[in-house]
Amino acid sequence: MAKAGPPSGLCRQRRGTAPQMRGRYPDHDVLAQADHWDEATRRIVLARLRIDAPPLRVFDADEGATLEAFCDTVMAQDSDPRVPVLGMIDEKLHEGRLEGYRYADMPADADAWKLVARGLDEAALEHGCASFAAAPHDVRSQVCGAFSAGELRGGVWDELPIGRAWTVAMRDVVAAFYSHPWSWNEIGFGGPAYPRGHARLGVGLRDAGEADEEFSVDPAIDVPVRGLE
Repeated sequence: MAKAGPPSGLCRQRRGTAPQMRGRYPDHDVLAQADHWDEATRRIVLARLRIDAPPLRVFDADEGATLEAFCDTVMAQDSDPRVPVLGMIDEKLHEGRLEGYRYADMPADADAWKLVARGLDEAALEHGCASFAAAPHDVRSQVCGAFSAGELRGGVWDELPIGRAWTVAMRDVVAAFYSHPWSWNEIGFGGPAYPRGHARLGVGLRDAGEADEEFSVDPAIDVPVRGLE
């Protein structure tokens, strides 16, 4: 398998902050748009910058270490700065800001996450590691791949529907990651446009809040070519 990691030539962030300081829009800083947001929007968005390794309130220390490693692995966050995905999930669960639905065969979201943590540690133990957090990257990747494919067995996975568990976990992980302003810099998103609004200026033209792309390698082509699927 080809070496994992970003493609050669991927830009370093020059303005603002992006996860791991790399992306396609190196001069885009969505926070430069903050003066265009109304006060409520500005308060909500800027609060996300302050969730930096907070004391966890839903998960204990061991669960937190395992789940933070899981979040970083599935989102390929292998160096700083990292979006604090687990901190954002923990805050959401603690405050009861849930999705408004629950699968009939799944426990409450917080309990599901705790079971996932236990199941990941059990899977890492089968690879000779003390815990998922203590496992090397290749073991973490193998375990996450088996989790996504529904191939983990025994222990927790005999009582928790693995497909549903993966869906719930990744729903929360992806929602947290892409609600953070650093991720908006990475993807060139202009952020909230209230009350300013969006302006479509014509075919091929961008809204004033959107960024110009400097790196055009298509990941849908690059990833399978490099054998990183």
